[in-house]
Amino acid sequence: MKHSRRKFLQLTASAIAVPALSRIARAEAYPARPVRIVVGFAPGGGTDITARLIGHQLNERLGQPFIVENRPGAGANIAMEAVAKAPADGYTLLLVSPGAAINATLYERLNYNFIRDIAPIAGIHRTPNVLAVHPSFPVKTVPEFIAYAKANPHTVNMGSSGIGASDHMSGELFRMLVGVDIVHVHYRGAAPALTDLLAGQVQAMFAPMAPALQHFKAEKLRTVAVTTAIRSEALPGIPTIAEFIPGYETSTWYGLAAPMHTPAPIIDTLNKEINAALADPMIGKQLAELGGKMTPGSAEDFGKLIADETEKWAKVVKFSGAKLS
Repeated sequence: MKHSRRKFLQLTASAIAVPALSRIARAEAYPARPVRIVVGFAPGGGTDITARLIGHQLNERLGQPFIVENRPGAGANIAMEAVAKAPADGYTLLLVSPGAAINATLYERLNYNFIRDIAPIAGIHRTPNVLAVHPSFPVKTVPEFIAYAKANPHTVNMGSSGIGASDHMSGELFRMLVGVDIVHVHYRGAAPALTDLLAGQVQAMFAPMAPALQHFKAEKLRTVAVTTAIRSEALPGIPTIAEFIPGYETSTWYGLAAPMHTPAPIIDTLNKEINAALADPMIGKQLAELGGKMTPGSAEDFGKLIADETEKWAKVVKFSGAKLS
């Protein structure tokens, strides 16, 4: 009887161990086929460019295609929901940007919960927005901008790429901390907003760095300040808003994530390879051309950023009164 019981326990242990070893083997073999990187915006923007850049690097390092799939709409909610509901096998990934944190409060009803349903993998880079004004607008510094806006309430029009976008929220944080009355004018994307800023139809914009950088260098727009806590290497002579408004900081950040419950070995493999790619000077040069600063680190580091940003933007969204269904 004791012999039979011992044999049963041995067989049971073997039955448990074999699937576990199979899962480990599958994770070690990852990826065995092409991987999708879902992007919540149309081709050509900073999110799409980042996805293609990191996808190429992962292809080179892991030997399988990492294919970018653009699924724009609803402030990237369509893409985020698709990834949240995808199989947690490492073959559907998400290129994450600030909408993941902002939308949690901006939208009253979502069919997913980002922090509950999405597993962070790694940060990639972050870029500042830039407080830019039309050259005819009579301000050159942050204090002058504040003074003008307070002396002329409800007359300064601030363009943005859309309600809840990073540039919009950068402006709302500015309003919240300074108490100025400026008018938000939202567009369907950064390109039309910048077009109207260049034409003087709006006076100011907390413009995304990547699409606006060429206009700054050509002096078609006046750069007042950058939104990150430290100065940008792309615009080293331009001060930060925080130099005048302590505590002010915003940026457009990017990273990679996967459906929750994706096996830890797959997360670890992707994190390791992304960090290795970011250590390549050529990648640093390419990101610098977008105005970006690399943000290597652990999956936990990226998860903390998402959690902190979600809490931060909840306060700003509530202050702004912005809502989308």
